[in-house]
Amino acid sequence: MPPGVHIVGKVHIDPSVKIPPCCVIEGPVYIGPETEIRPGAYLRGNVMVGWGCVLGNASEYKNCLLMDDVETAHFNYVGDSVLGNGAHLGAGAILANLRLQRDEVMVSTPKGKMPSGRRKFGALLGDKAEVGCNAVLQPGTILGKRSLVYPAMAFSGYLPENHLARNTSQTEITPRGN
Repeated sequence: MPPGVHIVGKVHIDPSVKIPPCCVIEGPVYIGPETEIRPGAYLRGNVMVGWGCVLGNASEYKNCLLMDDVETAHFNYVGDSVLGNGAHLGAGAILANLRLQRDEVMVSTPKGKMPSGRRKFGALLGDKAEVGCNAVLQPGTILGKRSLVYPAMAFSGYLPENHLARNTSQTEITPRGN
């Protein structure tokens, strides 16, 4: 291990993982092959990372599942969330997991809101979903496959597959072009 890497608890790191001189990994954690961890990453328990992911500079991960090819390159928070294959968070994107009222998180679905039974619940991102730089996904948000949330906006709710959400005077949800 490079100097400055702090590891505690049960941790599996595939030998092919690139590890920087400075990061903290608190188990239980599983990090799959060909993943890159960048300086200042903080994995603080119950984290499972698939193949070929990027765990970003100054990013924090807790109670989350990152499938294969997930990119969270810098300044992200990923708590109590699941990111599908090829999902991407732009710089500074946050997956909020706790309501201001600190009560149960309601999860947005195509059929409306449903109770999660949890006080902390982040977001569910489908395969190849994209979240722009400095966007915030509110607790209980679901993004469908290949959906896109524009940069610098707060999004809450359900975004269907192949749709995009962007800031106008009100949040606009439209089908995503090719």
